[in-house]
Amino acid sequence: MGFFSSVLVAADSGPLAHQALRGLFAQAAEGGQAGGILASPIWLILMMVVIFYFLLWRPQQKQAKEHRAMLAGLKKGDVVVTTGGMVAKIHSVAQKFIVLELARDVRVRVLPNSIASKAPEGLLEEAEPKQDEAKSNKEKDKEK
Repeated sequence: MGFFSSVLVAADSGPLAHQALRGLFAQAAEGGQAGGILASPIWLILMMVVIFYFLLWRPQQKQAKEHRAMLAGLKKGDVVVTTGGMVAKIHSVAQKFIVLELARDVRVRVLPNSIASKAPEGLLEEAEPKQDEAKSNKEKDKEK
């Protein structure tokens, strides 16, 4: 009497869980169903790995490579967006830090990985009001 046969005898009388086990062991004792080659668990796992590679890992590696190339090409005067959402002009580029100029005479040092992307052309100019407009806005506020 084999292992599966003794388990089947023990599972004959019992609650629903035992009957479910009985069905599983009965299939194992019979040798299971002969499915196609894709029914094997190893093939399913390999298919999942291939799917994850093409849908997740490969695009992420490509994006990281593009980001490294963008960081290597940064130079003084480029306008960038940080991961925190700040838009700034690059004042200087060093080995470990990039010095950003947020406003006139306001500079901060950031790590290169905190640079998300280059800003679209003209973004920084739109954000800063012209000197004449700023004065006229202050004069209007004083009149009120």
